[in-house]
Amino acid sequence: MPRDVPADVAAIRAAIVSFLDRTDEKGRVVGDAQYGVYAFYDYDGEPIYVGQTVERLRVRIRRHLTNQRTDAVAMNVLDPFEVAEIEMWPFFDLTSKDAKATLGDAEFTVYQQVLKASSFGAVLNEKNIPAASRIKLPPSARGKIIPDGIYEARKHPDVRIARRSNIIAALARVISEGAVSPGLRRTLLTQAWRLEKLAKERLEEMGGETAVDRDEREDEES
Repeated sequence: MPRDVPADVAAIRAAIVSFLDRTDEKGRVVGDAQYGVYAFYDYDGEPIYVGQTVERLRVRIRRHLTNQRTDAVAMNVLDPFEVAEIEMWPFFDLTSKDAKATLGDAEFTVYQQVLKASSFGAVLNEKNIPAASRIKLPPSARGKIIPDGIYEARKHPDVRIARRSNIIAALARVISEGAVSPGLRRTLLTQAWRLEKLAKERLEEMGGETAVDRDEREDEES
């Protein structure tokens, strides 16, 4: 018989299902909305990815975060390991006739919203989110999907630095092996900014300083 998945993987998958099973004020299961927009956040609360779906929020989000890989994961644009929180905007009353236009507006609205919340003014999406009208969004559901017993270990900066470095190397290799979009190169740059910030914060936490900071300090002291 096949072995069960590792305990931490099983726990995270259970937490994802629990999150998707949340209900709104009308008792509707948010993850079962056929139409919706979603955003992923890392362990610093930084928005890292925005998407929309016409195949149920549950299906699309699980495809990103479990073994049903998407293009974003396969191309090393999105690392599921980095996703600590999810936010969903469900559209329960949307008809198929209006879905494309409304979801386009909603995705753009969420995109602009998360850009303002980002330290980098950027997310990891490879493709540009087309400009559209900003609309009033439905109430969102946001929550952590990593259980407490696993969260702290995954949040450790050294673990994240190592993981992020590997993703950058894999993405750079993809770029070096063929003609790719400018968007993919933009994703690589955004990941590099994210790695630099995390590495700098870790260095300072350990009592070190960057060469630039050292030179500035020495100039002030001289």
